[in-house]
Amino acid sequence: QVQLVESGGGSVQAGGSLRLSCAAPKNTPPARCMAWFRQAPGKGREGVALNEGYGGTSHADSVQGRVTISRDYAKNTLYLEMNRLKPEESGTYYCATTDFKRCNWSNGYYKYWGQGTQVTVSS
Repeated sequence: QVQLVESGGGSVQAGGSLRLSCAAPKNTPPARCMAWFRQAPGKGREGVALNEGYGGTSHADSVQGRVTISRDYAKNTLYLEMNRLKPEESGTYYCATTDFKRCNWSNGYYKYWGQGTQVTVSS
């Protein structure tokens, strides 16, 4: 079992910034995909950004240029830097990982999930 712990959520005004963190256990193999998903009230969970272990990153088209996923392998921590936030980006943000290096945009691909951190963007 992999326990992921997200932090960094909060309330900001439109145009503001937040940095989310996701801490994985120290014994988690670094060469695994880690990802951020978002779930707005009443909607499904959608991918925001992906990070393949020691590999590339991908960002959803809707956040390109404003949001950056990064990873500190020494700390086993995943980050999501979000700038120029929009009200429609409010929701619960989840960190996820799997047993594999390759990533996937489908939330069903991921075996391990954090509890989520709430982001509220007011207009």
